[in-house]
Amino acid sequence: MVTFSMALAILPALFVGLNLLKILLLLAAVITAIMWFLRRVWFYRDPVRVPPTEAGTILAPADGKIVYIKPFRNGEVVAEKLGQAIPVREIMKAPGLGDRGWIMGIYMSPLDVHFNYAPIAGRVEDMVHTRARVNLPMVDLWEYIRLTYFRRAVDLFCHRYRLVNERLTIFLDGEGIKIAMVEIADKFVNKINSFIKPGQVVDRGQKVSFIERGSQVDLVIFSEDVEFTVRVGQQVYGARTVVARYRPPGGVVP
Repeated sequence: MVTFSMALAILPALFVGLNLLKILLLLAAVITAIMWFLRRVWFYRDPVRVPPTEAGTILAPADGKIVYIKPFRNGEVVAEKLGQAIPVREIMKAPGLGDRGWIMGIYMSPLDVHFNYAPIAGRVEDMVHTRARVNLPMVDLWEYIRLTYFRRAVDLFCHRYRLVNERLTIFLDGEGIKIAMVEIADKFVNKINSFIKPGQVVDRGQKVSFIERGSQVDLVIFSEDVEFTVRVGQQVYGARTVVARYRPPGGVVP
């Protein structure tokens, strides 16, 4: 039987417990509100981008961290971790516009803007949308934390499921250069929304698509004669950061 004196003795502990519960509930509400804002509002932000007008330059097609810059020869790029060469057409799921050049990977964390932009002005030669039955996680938990919250690069070339997940490859023929953008979906991504179509002429920095959640854009440059202005691990911004320079027709590398 609980006596009156015993009830008086446990009252302080009961008050402490109730206050602790209130603090935990308040903390949970704050975290829920922050997560809702990040996922429903911040993620869909559409900032104004004014691209630089310098001729002979290639802009970043997306916001994110550069995770690799690799040359390809004879239509193949070497994956050191796998010890084998990967056909570039396997990454694009389509034939290329040349067998020599460079490929750059930009990882878009959930904290980055998820609109994608035309790296050059030019004509949309083709668009190849390759769907997947299910999109699987491209990074593990530690890699996700490292990329998203520590803002540190991880070599993701031919990493898990990068060759099987959904992707949209956009081929652009610009003034003196041809490139392809390969938008690769991460897990839970249910669509890649495109705002352009084949045959259309796009401007530098024009918004061309929106891709959900964390994902990646590979930039394939069908030319060896380029000079990169960025490095692996650098944060870049779509339609704003110049990632490479090339020789425009009749000119020199800027």
